Amino acid sequence: MRTTYMAKPGEVKQEWYVVDATDQVLGRLASRIATILRGKHKPTYTPHLDMGDYVIVVNAEKVRLTGKKLEQKIYFRHSGYPGGARYEKYAHLLERKPELAIRLAVKGMLPHNRLGRKMLKKLKVYRGPDHPHQAQQPKPLK
Repeated sequence: MRTTYMAKPGEVKQEWYVVDATDQVLGRLASRIATILRGKHKPTYTPHLDMGDYVIVVNAEKVRLTGKKLEQKIYFRHSGYPGGARYEKYAHLLERKPELAIRLAVKGMLPHNRLGRKMLKKLKVYRGPDHPHQAQQPKPLK
């Protein structure tokens, strides 16, 4: 009789990966990162557990968008008060805070629940080429 394998929380081995975002398309990069954060690249993937690995993104300011998205794509946030809507073009967001643009793209591709918030905490995004995670010996992600 065949049974479905379900991983246990203690069996999960998490690794560290580093990704260089230089000249990579934002959406394609975000979907690859979301796959790693969820753990879907592992043969022991279990949907209800945090199976994913840690991902470090460097050179976030050099990510690119295709087409006219820099001028046309809008980042929206709301304070919760009447008239509290704030709109910002992605070109302005990328020059002001490129880490946020990548984080938001990945966040939209993760589950929208407690597990997704836990997975997002394993994403580390940095504007330049330096990061403080050398001790974890991250592997480059292809």
